[in-house]
Amino acid sequence: MSAGAAPPAPWPAPVADRLAAGAFLLIDKPRGPSSHQVTAWARDLLGLRLAGHAGTLDPNVSGLLWVGVGPALKLLPLVLEFPKRYVAAVNFHAPVPRRELERVAAEFAGPVYQTPPVRSAVKRERRVRTIHRLTVVEVSGARALLDVVADSGTYIRTLAVDLGEALGTGGHLEELRRLSTGPFDEAQAMPLTALADGVSLARTGDPAPLLALLHPIEEVWREFPTIVLKDGAASAVAHGAGLAKGGILALPQPFPRGARVALVTRANTLIATGVARHDSKELGGVHHGWVVEATRVFVDPGEYPAQWRRPRPGTPPPRAQ
Repeated sequence: MSAGAAPPAPWPAPVADRLAAGAFLLIDKPRGPSSHQVTAWARDLLGLRLAGHAGTLDPNVSGLLWVGVGPALKLLPLVLEFPKRYVAAVNFHAPVPRRELERVAAEFAGPVYQTPPVRSAVKRERRVRTIHRLTVVEVSGARALLDVVADSGTYIRTLAVDLGEALGTGGHLEELRRLSTGPFDEAQAMPLTALADGVSLARTGDPAPLLALLHPIEEVWREFPTIVLKDGAASAVAHGAGLAKGGILALPQPFPRGARVALVTRANTLIATGVARHDSKELGGVHHGWVVEATRVFVDPGEYPAQWRRPRPGTPPPRAQ
């Protein structure tokens, strides 16, 4: 804000409440700016101090970029668990018959070893990622259009090079667009200009367009199995404790051991997320210890008066809460 300029008008109450509770934006990132720059623009338009994105898109890549603000920043690890879908234009270094490309593409479905590209900002260590689907959409001479669904963190640029090597022609990624992240797709994405328009309307008293762009965090965590907590357990989990079987009020959905789960109150307030130590079908035979290890707390512990005492080191967790 320039010197002498008037401060922006306060947010209407519905917008202020949504931002305080945490919200996320689905931005259609254009080619050119980095994901970090797009996130910074969104943060500044909303007049916030912090914002973060899940799943980096290179500057020359376009498509869906998930941006979280407020408490939604804690959801970044959850969003990174969603698979992502891309459409990729690959330029092979010699013409490729469609049938041969389809044969080789089928061999890449499943777990693959990848090393990040040289230009990547992350440490270049070999890692395993899963290609859930690799479909040949179109082939024209040495160029091909591919539809890819893969784990978060999969390098499509590396996949294009590996396909070229498997075909014996060589190849490289020419263009890439992200179509979706888990249940969120490009049809829900909006350009930054739409966010700017929504902010302007909200500042002048019409919050509806901006509220439509500020997705509540429930849209993310409801994609995971939930465990409904008893009141005492909700208090304990809010203060950082794990969850014992006796603290469970209801299990709306089954889940396997190791699953990410959402721990909610009977009023459907998200208290924390955690990792299940047991398959939901096994819980009847569990008599001691935590059944869920809480990993991230989303509420202010002060709003949940402590109804428990933290055990001394070495003391086993209680059987019930």
